[in-house]
Amino acid sequence: MSQFNAPTYDIERPSGQCTFTGHTFEPGESYIVTLVEVDDPDPKDDKASRKKKADDKKISLVEGLGLKRLDVSLTEWEKQHRPERVFSHWKTTAAEPNKKRKLFVDEVVLMNLFRRLADTDNEQRLAFRFVLGLILMRKKYLRYDRTEIRWKKESESRSIKQEWWIVTPKLDLSKGPMGKWNNDDALDMFDPRLGEQEIREVTDQLSEILEAEL
Repeated sequence: MSQFNAPTYDIERPSGQCTFTGHTFEPGESYIVTLVEVDDPDPKDDKASRKKKADDKKISLVEGLGLKRLDVSLTEWEKQHRPERVFSHWKTTAAEPNKKRKLFVDEVVLMNLFRRLADTDNEQRLAFRFVLGLILMRKKYLRYDRTEIRWKKESESRSIKQEWWIVTPKLDLSKGPMGKWNNDDALDMFDPRLGEQEIREVTDQLSEILEAEL
């Protein structure tokens, strides 16, 4: 990652319980996954300490993103009993224990996350957004158009060169990858110059967050 300090993307497994009631989700039961904004992790906290905090709170921390995962039962969600500072949410189903995951995440969830992560300077969020964009391109829900060179001013005497990809989304995601492109909705995504291993690591962690094959 040429412009980033190598981040860690450790994410605890979902607790399998409702954040508010402690109810354990049964296989096949639907519930709501939320990603909630939190303050940036204390740099003085080491990895083991952060993991212990996550275990103690039974939450999934998205390391470096300033987000944590909290799951909510449909009953509580419908009562408007929801976490504060929800960044994104989606509906999912509890999987059978010890079975290989076969569900594929809804492309609407991926696109919503991609759009929600647009207004950020957080290095880890930019890296996650780039990988989301690659996944959406592979699934043919985003189209690569071109690369633009931009210069980011870091000080009065120094600017750094950045590459931004210009991409186009589908007009109607429900039409699938064969649907029409929305040529009036050009989007951009910063290329953080991730290596293959880093892309694989981020993709694996996204799979953990979304509990789906990507």
